Amino acid sequence: MKIDRLVSIIMILLDKKRIGAQELADMFEVSRRTIYRDIDAVNMAGIPIRSTSGVGGGFEIMQEYKIDKKFFSADDVSALLMGISSLSNMVGGDEVVHALAKVKSLIPDERAKDITLKVNRISIDLSQWIGNSNIQPYLEIIKSALQKSRLLLFEYVAHHGNKTVRTVEPYQLVLKGNHWYLQGYCYIRNDFRLFRISRISNLQILDEAFKPRKYQKPILDFSEILETMQVKIKIRIHESIMDRVLDYCTYEDFLPDGDEYYIVDFPFVENDYHYDILLGFGNKCECLQPSRIRENMKRKIHDLAAIYEK
Repeated sequence: MKIDRLVSIIMILLDKKRIGAQELADMFEVSRRTIYRDIDAVNMAGIPIRSTSGVGGGFEIMQEYKIDKKFFSADDVSALLMGISSLSNMVGGDEVVHALAKVKSLIPDERAKDITLKVNRISIDLSQWIGNSNIQPYLEIIKSALQKSRLLLFEYVAHHGNKTVRTVEPYQLVLKGNHWYLQGYCYIRNDFRLFRISRISNLQILDEAFKPRKYQKPILDFSEILETMQVKIKIRIHESIMDRVLDYCTYEDFLPDGDEYYIVDFPFVENDYHYDILLGFGNKCECLQPSRIRENMKRKIHDLAAIYEK
């Protein structure tokens, strides 16, 4: 993990007067180029690193800016601990344990109580209440494949239930919302694809390794696209499902309608996903406008009822 490596580099530079790029690269089993990027990141964080060339050269923290453990404020260390601790719930491994230990070593004894109090104010648990029991073991398998640059083979259920067998070069694990994804190069599509891990089955690492290719990280922010696709529809809901509807809009979108009901301006995109959201509200929700979406809801409800009439 990069955060583990960055914290480790800072700790090494605090303890050593100077250390070479190749020595750091060998220590962390990464390329010199990666070390140079890490040093740039440390510089951008406000810790000035100076590099010297030639025999005995390397990286060092500029002497006039020499820091100690007090360089990190209570808020800095608290943020690091909260971030790494949240990952430990889902992405285990020695690297997370080591990162936690190193960050905790930055805490001066006189500030330990204050930092512990700050950390305990926010709890981030990425593990699921219920759901696909394969998620956790699959994350470990994918992590191993990422570290070894090994191909993955799995069955995948795509849109509309289409089942395919994929051979994929893994490049990145992505957590978006409350779902995990694998970003990889698919040999069937001959392109990069984002695979939702809950839709993967029979995952296995192949013996065959691959040479990593250049790739762009997946686009995860669709806010601008959604703004052009979304419309506001009017639905009438019973107060008993208000908490569920608030997962998709704000309280300002609610207008009281009698003692027990609300008229809600609900964000909607005309696709199966959003129709399923409305259907999930059951008989506690009625689509009022526009008439086109109301008619589509009537048709879907009729088709659903027909299944139970057989």
